[in-house]
Amino acid sequence: MKLLITVQGVQYEVEVEVIEEDQANPAPAAAAAAAAPAAGPATAPPPPRPRTATPAPAPAAAGEGGDKTVTSPIGANVWKVEVKPGDAVNQGDVLLILEAMKMETNVSAPMAGKIKDVLVKAGDSVTAGQAMVVYE
Repeated sequence: MKLLITVQGVQYEVEVEVIEEDQANPAPAAAAAAAAPAAGPATAPPPPRPRTATPAPAPAAAGEGGDKTVTSPIGANVWKVEVKPGDAVNQGDVLLILEAMKMETNVSAPMAGKIKDVLVKAGDSVTAGQAMVVYE
């Protein structure tokens, strides 16, 4: 049976064989196909995407006195904290780096301002939506 499969916008033509559950040995054609080199995709596969950190979304408003809180976009471990209370940051500056499933995620400053408090430290586990940094 031939199928046309699309992965990330690239179409691949694949051939599969249905084998009955009670069939102990696959058909001779299947054994021959398994021994033969696999045919390449109809088009070249896309190049692998580079492993880069992704920016975090904008912070959620936290409360009184105009303070703003930056929350975790995902459940992860805090790998590195780049700021401390009193630091002035510009929009886009990296506040901290999270690590989940061996992928790093930069949490960037959503706006320019001054850091009031850092609620996490390297090695802490955070959940999605957990407050991590407070702006003044």
